[in-house]
This record gives sequence, C-alpha cells and structure tokens, in this order.
Amino acid sequence: MSARPLSQCLRSRYLLRRPLNVQGFSTRSNLRGGGGDHYDPPTGWLFGVKPGEKYQKEGWEGAFYYGVIGSLVIAGIAYVFKPDTSIQTWALEEARRRLEAEGILEDPDKAQRK
Repeated sequence: MSARPLSQCLRSRYLLRRPLNVQGFSTRSNLRGGGGDHYDPPTGWLFGVKPGEKYQKEGWEGAFYYGVIGSLVIAGIAYVFKPDTSIQTWALEEARRRLEAEGILEDPDKAQRK
C-alpha cells in the first residue's frame, strides 16, 4: 500500500472544507449580513447631479480633502529635509578626508584662506 502524496492530501482537505452553497459575485443580500438592497439604479446623470443643479458636499468630504492634502504636504516637506544617509555620500566624504590627510588633495578651507 503506497502513501498518498502531500499535494493530494492537501487538495482533498480543501475540497472537504469548502462549502458547496457559496456563489461568487452574488447580488443576494442575505448572504453577507443582509441590510437590504443597496443598488442605486442608473439615472443617466454624471455623479447623480442633474445639469443646472449645484453639487452639495457631504459632511466627510472637507475633512477628507484637508487631511489627505495636508498629510501629502507634510510628507513632502519631511522628504525634502531628510538627512542624506546614502552610502555614496559617505564614501565620497571619507575618500576626501583620507586624501586630505595624505596630502594628495588640498583642503578647500585652506585654499580659500590664501
């Protein structure tokens, strides 16, 4: 009697645990918590606003826009003023210090004083 491969064992467990009455992309509201019908039939107007009417903002829109734009501005400022911690910058400064210590490269502060 041979043992079943691991993939066949896992597949059989998956098939046994899978419910048989689940339908994908179902529009029935009783499957996922109920709550009634949430379908808005199309009116033919862009965003549901008829031509000539002024759009009325909902209560959350102003706080959302200010919050998102404000956080983007703060993140941009933080990105601009972050310290340069790249390995290339460190290596350039270290090479310059070593060359100045050996006398191969002139110190820029001493060259400006002359």
